[in-house]
Amino acid sequence: MLRFKLALPLLLLSPPAVRAQDIVGQWQGTLHTPAPLRIVLKVTGDDAAGLRASLVSLDQDPDHLPVTSISAADGILRFSVGMLQGTYQGKVNADGTRIDGTWNQGMALHLEFQRATEQTSWLAKSTTQSVTVAPDVSLEVIDWGGSGPPMVFLAGLGNTAHIFDTFAPKFTATHHVYGITRRGFGASSSPPPNGSNYSADQLGDDVLKVIDALGLKRPVLVGHSIAGEELSSIGSRYPDKIAGLIYLDAGYGYALYSPDPGDTRLDAQELQRALSTFLSGAVGTDQKNAIEQLLAALPQLRRDLEADQREINLMSPHSPRRPGSEPPFDAAAKAIITGEQKYTNIEVPILAIFASPHDPAHLPPMPAGKKSEFIALDQAKTAAQARAFGKLKSARVVIHPNADHYVFFSNEQEVEKEMTDFLGTLKAEGN
Repeated sequence: MLRFKLALPLLLLSPPAVRAQDIVGQWQGTLHTPAPLRIVLKVTGDDAAGLRASLVSLDQDPDHLPVTSISAADGILRFSVGMLQGTYQGKVNADGTRIDGTWNQGMALHLEFQRATEQTSWLAKSTTQSVTVAPDVSLEVIDWGGSGPPMVFLAGLGNTAHIFDTFAPKFTATHHVYGITRRGFGASSSPPPNGSNYSADQLGDDVLKVIDALGLKRPVLVGHSIAGEELSSIGSRYPDKIAGLIYLDAGYGYALYSPDPGDTRLDAQELQRALSTFLSGAVGTDQKNAIEQLLAALPQLRRDLEADQREINLMSPHSPRRPGSEPPFDAAAKAIITGEQKYTNIEVPILAIFASPHDPAHLPPMPAGKKSEFIALDQAKTAAQARAFGKLKSARVVIHPNADHYVFFSNEQEVEKEMTDFLGTLKAEGN
């Protein structure tokens, strides 16, 4: 899920008056809105390979968003951000230290970029590398440094590992801290968006490949939102490879399936498989088994659909779904959602942090009189997921009422303490 209100762009430059080496690097400036916004532009590449860039609105969200269209000619840099219907045009000065221009997103705002140095950079100190996990697939890996056992952060759907740029460094005093941007996003590769490329286990395997490539010994994995499926994929299949799992509002059906809350997509997929077997199977045993599976799956899916219908009836037409549910993202995100799998048992130390109910300020549009009912439904469903985690023998569950889905932003100090306590327990127990 994306939090940015302003958005992000950037560049594929072409000569003549501006060369790649004139633009490569980090640029930063302040957009003077009613609340000033610090903007950072990072550009990599060269004339031969083309340029890539990302932009960060530090005062809104530390994540790095990729560029869309860009051109440069006669010393003028132009780029646009389609999703925000925003454009930028600026002139690069003669010594390549400043880009003076205008950001236009409904209204024109002056935005001057200054070339940043290591000493003046506004970004958290880190290094990045690319790790190959499959033929033609490499992932962006961030290293925030630190000393001690390894700790790896995984972002939610639509974010990159840079979403943790301000949070992950809090643990460098006791751990060596890394972040991985999953395939399909940010600076990582984007293979074709089919089920096999983006299944939950495939994404989990990617994380294991990075762990092996870096020589990390039993790291603690920390995941936000959809990253819960990568945590559960690894924790359920390879428990000996990790020391523990921390779910940051990431413990929904894609991370741990329980019939009590159910999961509409997973239950529908199970029904679809049973129906496919029934329609294609020969008369006799195959059909008998398929009918039994259909009869078992139908009541569960009916309960899921009725719960969804209650939520939808409360919302205004065309409004988004509840906090933490799937957003209308691009092809890679849709492939990840389609590739969700059922995990039912995870036998490793777990800290599961939930926001329940989610912050009412971020509710979908709906009549005021229906908000309390929607909040109650959200809370009941999250509580059911929390109970499911509570039944795991090595899990500790924490609930933050009225926290944001990005609970590590809205409840930063509490979450940091809970994680620190959990990490201390792992150390004490020799994990």
